[in-house]
Amino acid sequence: MFTPKYPPPDTAPAVPAPAPSMDSVPAAATPAPVPVVPASNRPTVQLTPGTVLALVGGGTAVVLVVGAVLVSMLLAVAITASSVAVVAVVLKSLIKDINKQR
Repeated sequence: MFTPKYPPPDTAPAVPAPAPSMDSVPAAATPAPVPVVPASNRPTVQLTPGTVLALVGGGTAVVLVVGAVLVSMLLAVAITASSVAVVAVVLKSLIKDINKQR
């Protein structure tokens, strides 16, 4: 599942051999023919202005939704913390009143 997908070996571009220096090449030598590289079978992605606009709009929507979720989670934590603090103060007051009556 997480292994990389490599193209088949026949579609990989051929690496040209390094050119020999001019000292070692005889004057009558002909250059070797350049191998023809087959075209890739993978589809190319064409970005039109409409698709770019759709991608930007989608990215903006994702950022806004994630931001709203994070802000609401922070607000929930803040409300919970304040309510726990109020309950702690009320309990402390009740315990103090019980201890005074004894």
